[in-house]
Order: sequence, then C-alpha cells, then structure tokens
Amino acid sequence: MIGGTDLQTCLNALLARPPVAQLMALLNADGAETRIVGGAVRNTLLGLPTSDIDLATTLLPDAVMGRAKATGLKVVPTGIAHGTVTVVIAHEAFEVTTLRRDVATDGRHATVAFSRSFEDDALRRDFTINQLSLAGDGMVHDYAGGLSDLAARKVRFIGDPRLRIGEDFLRIMRFFRFQAEYGTGPLDAPGLSACVALKSGMARLSPERVRAELLKLMAAPGVREVMPGFVGSGIWAQVAGGHTADLDAFDFAIAAFPASDAVARLAAMGVRGSGDPGVLDEHLRLSRAERTRLDDVARLLGGWPSPDTLTARNVQRAGLDVGRTATADTLAVLAAGLGVERARQLAELPTPVSPFRGAAVLALGVKAGPQIGSVLARAHDLWADIGFPDDQALQADCLAAAVRERTGQAPAQA
Repeated sequence: MIGGTDLQTCLNALLARPPVAQLMALLNADGAETRIVGGAVRNTLLGLPTSDIDLATTLLPDAVMGRAKATGLKVVPTGIAHGTVTVVIAHEAFEVTTLRRDVATDGRHATVAFSRSFEDDALRRDFTINQLSLAGDGMVHDYAGGLSDLAARKVRFIGDPRLRIGEDFLRIMRFFRFQAEYGTGPLDAPGLSACVALKSGMARLSPERVRAELLKLMAAPGVREVMPGFVGSGIWAQVAGGHTADLDAFDFAIAAFPASDAVARLAAMGVRGSGDPGVLDEHLRLSRAERTRLDDVARLLGGWPSPDTLTARNVQRAGLDVGRTATADTLAVLAAGLGVERARQLAELPTPVSPFRGAAVLALGVKAGPQIGSVLARAHDLWADIGFPDDQALQADCLAAAVRERTGQAPAQA
C-alpha cells in the first residue's frame, strides 16, 4: 500500500485527470456533492491501475442528465431505475449513481430508495475495502474500517457477513474472488463461516452471473492460495453441480503455466472425461467458445496416451486437430503427471501447418462429401508418423496413401 505523500499524490492525480475534474466540477456545483467510489479508490490506494471510474452523487438521475446535456456531454440512462446514468467525456465512460439505501433484498436483487447520505450508501456495499469514497478535496472517507483492512490486505464483509450475503448470494463468490485479487493470509473466519452456512442460497442465482464471477476468480492472481478454501467449503460443488474438483491438477497447471487464462484453469479443475464439459456447461452456461475448448480438452485426454508415454508427435498432431490453445489447455491439465518442465517444453513445440487441402483431394478423384474430411484426417496421421516433413513428394505420398485407404481406390493422379 502506498503511504504518506505518495498516497496523496496519487489520489490528487486521479482527481486531476481532465475528464474526472470536468465531471466532478459539473456535478459538485450548487451545493451538490459527488465522490469517486469503489474500485478506483481501492486500486489507487494500493498503487494498482484504475480503469473504470464510478461516482456517487447526491443529485437525482434527472439532475445528472440535465447538467451533462446542458454542457453537451453524451448521457446514457444505463440503469436509471437504480439511479445510474453513464456520462461520456472524451470517449471515456463514467457511471454516476445517486446515493442509495436498501429498502428490501431477496438474495438476488435489491429494492432501493435514493438517499443523500454517503454513509448509508457505503454501508450497503459488500466489503470494507469497497466502500471507500474520494471527495473532491482529496479526502478519503471510510465508514467501515476499509483503510486498515486494505493496509492488512484483509477481505472482510461490512457488518454481519450473513446479512450481507443474504442481500445477494453472489457475494459468496465475490468473497473468494476479492481474496484472490487483493487479500493475503487466511480467509476471514466469520466471512468463510457465513459463506458455508448460506451456500445453498446460490441456487437462486442465474448461471450467467455465477459463471462470470467464477471466471474472474479463476483469472485472479491469488487463486492458487484461495482455491483450497473454495473447494473445501463446498462452494465449488455448489456452483458446479457436485462435480468433483482436482486441486492437485489445478495447482500444477498454474505452476506450469502461470499466465494461463480462466478457461484453461477451469479445464484443469474439472475436465477429465467426455461428460465433464457438459456438466459444467449445464450449471454455468458457458459461451460456445468456452464449451468448445473444454470439449477439445476432453477429447484429447480421451485419445492421448498416458503422461509418461505422451510424445512430441502426439502434441503436434493435436495442434493440427484442435489448435494450439486447446492443446496447451490439455497439457496444463496433465502437468501434474508430466511435470512442470515437461509440460512447458511440449507446449512450446511448433504446431505444424497442414499442407493438405480439400481441392487437392478432389483432384485425386475423390467425390465431394464426407470422404474429403476422412482423407484429410488420414493424410495428417500419415504425415505425423513420418515427422511432418516439408518435402512435397513425401507429402504427396501421404495424401495418395490416404486416398487409397479411405476410398479403396487408386488416386486419379497417382
């Protein structure tokens, strides 16, 4: 955490950014008050980059939009029912939300009323490190001990963890994700206890919200340290429909490929057989691209030899079939058996570029249809068996042999 003069310099620099200064001046006129809130304050205090900058204001949404439009700024009513409008300045979007207090919550959504109290607005948030606000004079306001928790890198719910979780069960996922992003040391004991006690409430959440939060957790820098608690507390089983997690494979996968993305880590956690991607998809509503990657991993795992007999040729052949990304994903899954260095070496192998095209198969007398794909696949096998040579004559021999094997006929141009 930044301290002293350096800290204030960073906070002042955030306020001095031209679009921020322009918007703050606009919204703070005539007795109104607006502050920067949430992640931008937290990250600035930690010396981390800030991307999205959110603001909270005493102004009602109509007043925010009126002031912005009067100065020629673009305004989008992105969440007007909940008091949020987006103001665009110099191609940068800022969410501006009227101060709120919760009237009712149901574990998924909140009914809110507008307020003029920054404290009320802060205390309805999830964690102490997320309720900090930065006023225009450079003062940081802290209503729940967030500054000390930030200094200690402690992720702690505001007030009673059970009440905070009962307002939105997705906060269980966020508890682990924020620990993986900003926390150090053990998980906060009262928070963890509340997550375990209330985890069944997550069944009320949409799979899309759970998936988005899980992928953020998977991508977080401290996920290796947090995942044992995530699995041991039963949260993984809750979100994955009881699907078994492999913590050993997960740990080795990240050790071997520390820059791996969330989908590769999800594969390492939960893909071992052909049915696994379907189970995860059913409970997480994966995107088509994510499901395809996991299906490719499952297919390679089913067809590859055991880690101790896996060869470079197996890996390069897989690159031809499913591409470099899914091949690397599968090596990450197998890193525990391959060893970290061997997994890395195999992942660095070049993926051969296929010299075979459908047009060449047609030219050899094969009729258009499914046989084209079958011939190409066999040609790749034969080419792989002799080490992916660049020699065009050898490539032609592979293609001709594939035509004979798959069609039972001699190539038209043998």
